[in-house]
Amino acid sequence: MEAQDDARVRNEDVPPQNQDLSFLLPAVTAFLSEYGWYAAFACVGVYLLLQHLRKNRSTDSQSSPVSTSSQDPDSVVRRQAALEASRRRMQEEQDARAAELRERQQRLEEDKRRQKIEMWDSMKEGKSYKGKAQSTEEATSSSSLRPKTDKKPLRNSGYSPLSGDGGGTCSWRPGRRGPSAGG
Repeated sequence: MEAQDDARVRNEDVPPQNQDLSFLLPAVTAFLSEYGWYAAFACVGVYLLLQHLRKNRSTDSQSSPVSTSSQDPDSVVRRQAALEASRRRMQEEQDARAAELRERQQRLEEDKRRQKIEMWDSMKEGKSYKGKAQSTEEATSSSSLRPKTDKKPLRNSGYSPLSGDGGGTCSWRPGRRGPSAGG
């Protein structure tokens, strides 16, 4: 009987412990407070890695049966020939554009060289640097301009925007010196 009384006393002295996982709460909160950002970045990294691996696996599974089993050699040869023909056509177009550009650059260089020769000749004769180019520009610019008409000036000759006496209701005044609002 005494053994049973001792067991009862021991059971009554010790408070009953919870059988749930609440004892993990302090450890988990301490871990998250120390390494929370690292854990969050690790979770995001693992998620992105899994997405990348799933995408690669799905493309590999889609491309492998098509490339190995369902293609016959004739279709592969035709596709390669068509690809080569399109590449050749694109290269010919590029070569034609490059030749056109080279010709245009050569024409421009010839024009520049010719203008320099004309300028040198005009300098030898004692004319100005521009020579004919300047006179042709003046002729074209003078013919394109309209003759001036007598127009009333927008402002009188004594107008100065800094003087402050422009008339009207819009006059600017400088602000007060010193602190803006006293208190």
